[in-house]
Amino acid sequence: MTTARIEHLVTSGTFSLDGGTWDVDNNVWIVGDDTEAVVIDAAHDADAIAKALGTRTLRAIICTHAHNDHIDAAPALAARTGAPILLHPDDLPLWKQTHPDRLPDGELSDGEKLTVAGVELTVLHTPGHAPGAVCLYAPELDTVFTGDTLFQGGPGATGRSFSHFPTIVESIRTRLLDLPAGTVVRTGHGDTTTVGAEAPNLQEWIDRGH
Repeated sequence: MTTARIEHLVTSGTFSLDGGTWDVDNNVWIVGDDTEAVVIDAAHDADAIAKALGTRTLRAIICTHAHNDHIDAAPALAARTGAPILLHPDDLPLWKQTHPDRLPDGELSDGEKLTVAGVELTVLHTPGHAPGAVCLYAPELDTVFTGDTLFQGGPGATGRSFSHFPTIVESIRTRLLDLPAGTVVRTGHGDTTTVGAEAPNLQEWIDRGH
């Protein structure tokens, strides 16, 4: 029986790309037990994330993608905890827009397995919202962390630089919708959903992309 758990923190800040800036609330996910954890998307507020971690050892800061609102607090959190920042290399151009003088510490690759508190997180490369976007599937927790790839009600936004709607739909179709229907989708913004709740809308999304 695993003792790992999922904790949820909402932080607020701004998202900036292509010359525009918007106020956003981001979901920060902490996966671990009483002694160690990983953070998925260190958004906006390193102090709040560190407070939520408490005395636990932070094993990694995992970035689902490199839009600034998902990575802006990552270097400060890494400096405080010594944890490495992990990012898919296809998102380095986006990363450098926010942190030109501080590269990530390691690369995420499709199929890679990260372990924390006895639970495996499998990296699924899901480009579309961003070239290096990834989701993290934790079957023992009946959860997939989707960043901005899949939300309640549909795919993430693809109207800005580095994004492509047909690609995100294909990523969701081939990497996410074949997960068990009861898998909880924990997103980068907003409410959770399930794979089963989103799967019936696939054809509608495909039609939109043509």
